[in-house]
Amino acid sequence: MSLLVIGTVAFDAIETPFGKTDKIVGGAATYASLAASYFYNDVKIVAVVGDDFPQSEIADFKQHHINTEGLQIKKGEKSFFWSGRYHNDMNSRDTLATELNVLADFDPIIPESYQDCEYLMLGNLTPQVQQTVIKRLKNRPKLVVMDTMNFWMDIAMDDLIETIKMVDVLTINDAEARQLSGEYSLVKAARKILEMGPKYLIIKKGEHGALLFHEDKVFSAPALPLAEVFDPTGAGDTFAGGFIGYLAKVGTINFNNMKNAIIFGSALASFCVEKFGTEKIKNLTQEEVSERVQQFISLAQFEITL
Repeated sequence: MSLLVIGTVAFDAIETPFGKTDKIVGGAATYASLAASYFYNDVKIVAVVGDDFPQSEIADFKQHHINTEGLQIKKGEKSFFWSGRYHNDMNSRDTLATELNVLADFDPIIPESYQDCEYLMLGNLTPQVQQTVIKRLKNRPKLVVMDTMNFWMDIAMDDLIETIKMVDVLTINDAEARQLSGEYSLVKAARKILEMGPKYLIIKKGEHGALLFHEDKVFSAPALPLAEVFDPTGAGDTFAGGFIGYLAKVGTINFNNMKNAIIFGSALASFCVEKFGTEKIKNLTQEEVSERVQQFISLAQFEITL
């Protein structure tokens, strides 16, 4: 059974206090599928690029055993492009340019060979496109994870709420949780969002970790303190890919495995921010991943003597 990732494969140009890049490869589906591939060996991708997208990057996907049959290449058109500048705190950024290009009329075609999808990662795209993917699968996947952002809350709230009803896990950041729910308290926000339909909610808090909510249960995952963060672009998508990749590997969906999946996703995301773009997460070893996970375990492991 396969893990299907839907999202953007794109170009980014990034400026941070540590430096700047020209066009480099990015996109939600790029980060998520690469991260998932460290845990699961049947990852498939649905996205669209122009004929300006390098064949060498597609070869990198295949080296990670990522099936690219669903990657549409539009001849004579350009790939989606985003440019941004991060502030000194790395938690806020300014968008300098957004060029939709091929993404403007993206129609997610699901190849027949993808219909065995058991795990579905809906990367950040329009809620309508996310709904279309779910409807085009002949059988509902065992687990549907969805990422979204405040932009869709601003311009497509009704469609977004309809899509949220269709998924099992929603991942958003703390500001988005507050906007979606209208509640400042994240506990109250989580209750309201869970009432919208998802069984699980993950609220990402950047350098402060992540929260997992399910029914009356809450889990708080730490973030790894890093001496230097070069580029936070794609960290959330990397987290989501590692999260669903781990769950696909263990094959059983429950709260305890979700907790573990958050740690594995966080570990991958911590690598992502250490270099620009996908440079770090394309070339990890299993030993490096295991060591980083152990660092996360050590962060929150303690004994109490009364």
